[in-house]
Amino acid sequence: MDRDVEVSCRCGNVHGHVTGASPGAVNRVVCYCSDCQAFVHWLRRPDLLDAHAGSHIVQVAPAALSFDRGQEHIRCVKLSDKGMYRWYASCCNTPLGNSPRPAIPFVGLLTQGFVGGPAVVDQAFGVSRGSFFGEFGVGDVPQEARRLNVLLLLRSIWRILSFRFSGKAWPHPYFERETQAPRYPVTVLTSAERDALRPLCGPRPSASASAHA
Repeated sequence: MDRDVEVSCRCGNVHGHVTGASPGAVNRVVCYCSDCQAFVHWLRRPDLLDAHAGSHIVQVAPAALSFDRGQEHIRCVKLSDKGMYRWYASCCNTPLGNSPRPAIPFVGLLTQGFVGGPAVVDQAFGVSRGSFFGEFGVGDVPQEARRLNVLLLLRSIWRILSFRFSGKAWPHPYFERETQAPRYPVTVLTSAERDALRPLCGPRPSASASAHA
């Protein structure tokens, strides 16, 4: 049965909902890519990564996500000019979703952003379907995460296309429909800022997160 699930930043200033939540309406994955790792390190939130530096993500339709308070705290960072839009709450450095340009309609929310904890996430969205970019994970990453998961890739593409052609690409919580411009301030990291994060990331981190704190 579909349900609404609350999302919130760590301090509670930013709050919203994902509507129509069900395992069949989303794609739930673990991403080990170095960019996802760099993002949480930039936020100084390495606690959001699992033991192998994976980010647990629920990919939802843009139209399913909306905010009812705290929008003045929403900001975005891009690791490069062509990188993903990585949204966060500036009040407490909580990730609020990753998204490409609006033509590729999805928002990837970290599971820690859902109110109610792991039990609510599992009930609403089901278990993870698999992993991407396991070669960038840290430590003894499961072997299946290191291989290309073709079925998961095809499922992800199909899910994004279903969002687009079922009318769930708009309204978008982070972009204006008329201009497709971001609703909130966007910062693009310099190459030096981006390079400073790389030693913190897998597969073989050469610096500790405490050094970046």
